[in-house]
Amino acid sequence: MTEQQKPPSDEPSEPGQPDARKPAAEAAPAPEPESERLVTAKRADFPLEDELRAGDDAARQEARERKIRLAGAAASGQVGAGWERDVLEKVLTASLREQRAARRWRIFFRLVTLGLLALILLAVFDFKGDGAISASGRHTAMVTLEGEIAAGTPASAEAINASLQVAFRDSNAAGVILKINSPGGSPVQAGIINDEIHRLRGLYPSKPLYVVVEEICASGGYYVAAAADKIYVDKASIVGSIGVLMDGFGFTGLMDKLGVERRLYTSGANKGMLDPFSPQMPKQKAFAEDMLKQIHQQFIDVVKQGRGDRLKDDPELFSGLFWSGERSVALGLADGLGSAEYVARDLFKAEDIVDYTVKENIAERVAKRFGAAVGTAAMKTMLWSTGMQGMR
Repeated sequence: MTEQQKPPSDEPSEPGQPDARKPAAEAAPAPEPESERLVTAKRADFPLEDELRAGDDAARQEARERKIRLAGAAASGQVGAGWERDVLEKVLTASLREQRAARRWRIFFRLVTLGLLALILLAVFDFKGDGAISASGRHTAMVTLEGEIAAGTPASAEAINASLQVAFRDSNAAGVILKINSPGGSPVQAGIINDEIHRLRGLYPSKPLYVVVEEICASGGYYVAAAADKIYVDKASIVGSIGVLMDGFGFTGLMDKLGVERRLYTSGANKGMLDPFSPQMPKQKAFAEDMLKQIHQQFIDVVKQGRGDRLKDDPELFSGLFWSGERSVALGLADGLGSAEYVARDLFKAEDIVDYTVKENIAERVAKRFGAAVGTAAMKTMLWSTGMQGMR
């Protein structure tokens, strides 16, 4: 057998000699290629890239492991049980939220219902001045007339007369105070109140009615006050204005300058009287002045009847002028200075004051506003319909 055919010996080779059992490549490491040395140097210069690459590898490895775990859990039936539990929890949570929302809405609707019931009770049992409620014990009855005297207002004849009737009927009322704070208004409404005061004073002669003026008692306000037994004012109150007026505007000159023509058709010669866009006729002017004189004379007669000899002889008394409260006492238009508390405490000897003024309840206010809204809507609808017809 030649040397080339001999098997390798198991004995280690001598030191310094290459191991015959190892291949030549293992015995002596091959020199590192030039490209690998460049990569190694690059990695040494940029260590962050290695860290990022390592993070990506770890994330991919974690994803692979998670897929393996999920596959094993699905095989054992654990995933199905967890999914059902999650769905059940979501359903229960949604049910609880729905119950809480329903409870909140029930509380809200109950509160709204209670509020509506409270409003209905206030509307039904609001004091209407019908005599059903009467103050116990001796007291002074008071009725307040405030604002413009006109129909459909708190200072209308209907409201004031109803209040006065209840005040006079109460046997515990030592006297009646009519507190006035009004610049005037309708002579018709003022005349109705004046007549009712005279009637009530005749029915209850032992129960006095005194007027107490606050800020102002002029024109129609004084027309009402003249029927009282006595009138008390503040020294700075405004009293008087015993006169009648009728006002308006005339635009005929302006229309001529603008070239506007007024077209007014009437079935009577004086039907267009006081039209601001028509020229004023002397005959119509005289007629209006005569009518105002008649109403003014009625006013004067009422004041003289109510005040009598207390009025001073002054030519300006019925000229439409107005005076301070202090001056009105000197002219006989008022009897003295004093407030409602003074009259109740010192004159009627009944310090407790009970207000008998009829007040508009909630139902009436709502009805009026609703009626006004309906009327406005109807008017707009009518005007719109008329406009549409005109456009056809």
